[in-house]
Amino acid sequence: MEHKSGRTIRPFTLVKIDTDKDISGIGEGTLETKEKTVAACIMEFKRYLIGKDPLRIEKLWQAMYKGTYWRGGPVINSAISAIEIALWDIAGKYFNTPIYNLLGGKCRDKIRCYAGVDGRTPEELAENVEAGVKRGYTAFKFAAYGVNDNMLDAIAEAEKRCEAVRERVGYDVDIMLECHGRPSLQIALNLVHRLAKYKPLWIEEPLFPENIDMMADLCRRSKIPIATGERLFTKWGFRELLEKRAAHIIQPDPIHCGGILETKKIAAMAEAYYVQVAPHCPYFHVALATSVQIDACTPNFLIQEGGVLRGTWMVKEPLKVEKGYIIIPEKPGLGIELNMDAIKERPYIPREFSPYITYREDGSVEEL
Repeated sequence: MEHKSGRTIRPFTLVKIDTDKDISGIGEGTLETKEKTVAACIMEFKRYLIGKDPLRIEKLWQAMYKGTYWRGGPVINSAISAIEIALWDIAGKYFNTPIYNLLGGKCRDKIRCYAGVDGRTPEELAENVEAGVKRGYTAFKFAAYGVNDNMLDAIAEAEKRCEAVRERVGYDVDIMLECHGRPSLQIALNLVHRLAKYKPLWIEEPLFPENIDMMADLCRRSKIPIATGERLFTKWGFRELLEKRAAHIIQPDPIHCGGILETKKIAAMAEAYYVQVAPHCPYFHVALATSVQIDACTPNFLIQEGGVLRGTWMVKEPLKVEKGYIIIPEKPGLGIELNMDAIKERPYIPREFSPYITYREDGSVEEL
């Protein structure tokens, strides 16, 4: 299926699991540019799942994850996540309660969220943030800089963007800076030093998370909290990051890292290290509803991505945002139901390998 936004057509991957009790569950496993690959993986797991008890979620997860020699990675984990989320939706509906009540119950009454904003110039960015403030949002994330061959120029651009936003809306709102792992360690150190005066809530993926030692070095030397984790999978993927104090804030993505219970396990590990959790979610309504169920019952939750609701057309009753907070649904399961008529009107359309590839001036490929 596809979702058409102002910039591009974004395919997404949903799963629906039916039971012999007339209860169905839904989950999302959207992995951009790998939608059909994830769907194929889900169909492979289907052969195992048919006839199983959908309430034995942990056993089914373990079987899907450990049942083959080749495991892990974004495709398999996204497929497992989508299925696991649908199983929790079934469980909530079976017991007639929201998923968060099956995971310990709510520890907060509403979910603080942030809006993703953009702008081709610092002035346009500041205008868009100001517009978000007028809509009630109190936190915003934006790219620290655009594609730039000269990283020193990129740092100067990041300063101008932060300065324009702070001059426009002041310091009563939080800002978060996205880097997508582009900088080197020295550039990242320069970046966090130069931008600290603008008091970001965090700087996101200033380095790739695979080099844990380098991330830990940056964390020790940065006055800005370091956030990462959207490209890590399962509790095992987060273990070393936490043990080496390589992040101040972690961002597990429930539709990629293993699903609802796996995200809760990761959050519990982080809590022992006094690390806060801000789930990654630039996707659609099923993914956001999934994160909200986790946020509601996670003590060390910080803030939720996805405050600007995407794909509201795909559900019958979208989530609600009021004054920068998502209202926690009280309906059973995920608390949402798919609008199948609207979804059928948007069939999947194959697209080019990746519409996001960008190039440096010399023709080499830039990080996304």
